[in-house]
Amino acid sequence: MSTAILTGPPAVGSSVVDDLRALGFEVRTAADAEALATELARVPADQRVAVVDSRFLGHLHALRLALTDPRFPAAAVTGAMTARPEARAALAQVAARQARHGSPGPAVAAATTAAARPQTAEAPDRGHTSSVTDPGGPATPGGLPDALAAELLTEGVPVHRPELGVLVAEVPAEPRERARVRTEIAAVDDEQVRLRGAVKSRDGFFTTFCISPYSRYIARWCARRGLTPNQVTTASLLTALIAAGCAATGTRPGFVAAGLLLIASFVLDCTDGQLARYSLQYSTLGAWLDATFDRAKEYAYYAGLALGAARGGDDVWALALGAMVLQTCRHVVDFSFNEANHDATGNTSPTAALSDRLDSVGWTVWARRMIVLPIGERWAMIAVCTALTTPRITLWVLLVGCALAACYTTAGRVLRSLTRKARRTDRAAQALAELADSGPLAEGFAALLRRPARALPAFAAPALALLGGAAVVAVAALTPFGGPWPLLAALGYALTSALAVARPLKGALDWLVPPVFRAAEYGTVLVLAARSEVNGALPAAFGLVAAVAYHHYDTVYRIRGGTGAPPRLLVRVIGGHEGRTLAVAAIAVLWHHQGFTIALTALAGALALAVLIESIRFWVSSGAPAVHDESGEPA
Repeated sequence: MSTAILTGPPAVGSSVVDDLRALGFEVRTAADAEALATELARVPADQRVAVVDSRFLGHLHALRLALTDPRFPAAAVTGAMTARPEARAALAQVAARQARHGSPGPAVAAATTAAARPQTAEAPDRGHTSSVTDPGGPATPGGLPDALAAELLTEGVPVHRPELGVLVAEVPAEPRERARVRTEIAAVDDEQVRLRGAVKSRDGFFTTFCISPYSRYIARWCARRGLTPNQVTTASLLTALIAAGCAATGTRPGFVAAGLLLIASFVLDCTDGQLARYSLQYSTLGAWLDATFDRAKEYAYYAGLALGAARGGDDVWALALGAMVLQTCRHVVDFSFNEANHDATGNTSPTAALSDRLDSVGWTVWARRMIVLPIGERWAMIAVCTALTTPRITLWVLLVGCALAACYTTAGRVLRSLTRKARRTDRAAQALAELADSGPLAEGFAALLRRPARALPAFAAPALALLGGAAVVAVAALTPFGGPWPLLAALGYALTSALAVARPLKGALDWLVPPVFRAAEYGTVLVLAARSEVNGALPAAFGLVAAVAYHHYDTVYRIRGGTGAPPRLLVRVIGGHEGRTLAVAAIAVLWHHQGFTIALTALAGALALAVLIESIRFWVSSGAPAVHDESGEPA
């Protein structure tokens, strides 16, 4: 149980004690800074602790945002602050310093005054907050809690300050001020603010207007019944798997049920994130489930469509695998571009400025979000096509739509990169190198080619990656299956891949290298399986690409969480992109007939086992980051 310590003299008629208990805190009191230091020492070190001025007036949700969000080591609003176990030692130090000296230094006092201004959207600097003085503590707008928060900053502890919007959080000292603040509190329905805050600020058209208007209420219903986001995420996965099973029946009622269930799964998919934001239930396990289940649901549905078509005598496994390859490459383009420019300096361009101007025009915002075919629009399109047409038509529509969206987004990002005068950082280059997923073969060649690579022009890395990738896919497509040429092309691909990553990926277009590698590896598997005409080869190739794609998504979310890529040992064991491409080409040479399917299935199983064991070990460990997508960027 978390502990909240009230400081300062009690205020008549204050509800802060009841509010804190409603949030799950055990409430204690401390008359001054010395008593606070004593109380902090009594709280177990593995518990969250909050320090709140007893004269605090504000909305319950303002306290909830400041004191219960598990993503931050420390957080504060005017008159209240909290520290999780990782920040407790620093809090104890600054509290002891407050007890000894009684007031902060000038720099801390200035930071405290600036940070403690009233946090309301309409008038963020109206000056409503009056100075209050804790006995034995500092004279600051928010009393002792604000002084502690400011001193934590000087100790290097990041203190999160949530955006309160119209919510109120103040520490008024005079009766007249308290009456005014109570009036402001009564004027705002914080439950409606909480519901609005549960929805991403930036989302697709279909999600915003067709799902979120009611899914937020489903999220509240779940919260009031004690359901967790992870349970809703699991329900969404199960619903999507049932939808895939319905599609696999190959009957019209099955297709109609599949479309309806896919939409239901998407509603639950929106609900789990809204529930997490509504109840502030963020967790490392939830981050992993949320990051991986969307892809698992969608790709399982593709497989269901292929199975359903096969029951009707139509083989669409190549289309299903092509859709998975295209969708995964689209995501890698997004991830690579964002990582390359995440912390770039001088990061401006005329193209970006034009994009910002277009976003200021209402209808263009929604048009541009729909063009990129985000998950809401994409799943709605798949559901409608499944119910009304055939799996072949559904997958062709999906492929054409995703291809157009990929061309639009990639072209725009290439233009931005060419017109942007940005200096890539070492961190960005490292992230791109990790996204490249180079194995021991490429590493060895790169070490030998590092000196000649320095003399290559700036655009050499993406050009070499594209040259080698296009060559291996083209040779696999144009030469007889089972011949040696794809194997030789795969060796050449390993060489060009090594040359592409032999120097840091800091060029304007170097972010294209990882998606080109993905397209080359996945494309080679697809083409060889399709050309083999061996029974079961394409489903086996689908499983192989799914296992490798999971590894690549896992890499992305680890990098986003700031923990870096999976261990190099794992990357070396599973061969890297060039090693796997070479392995599949060798399998095609050694086993021309049914052995090709068996070998692909065995390779898919071994890769899936290796990456899943390491991924599960990492994401359930205490060191895994709680990576939740709050950007609203459509997936």
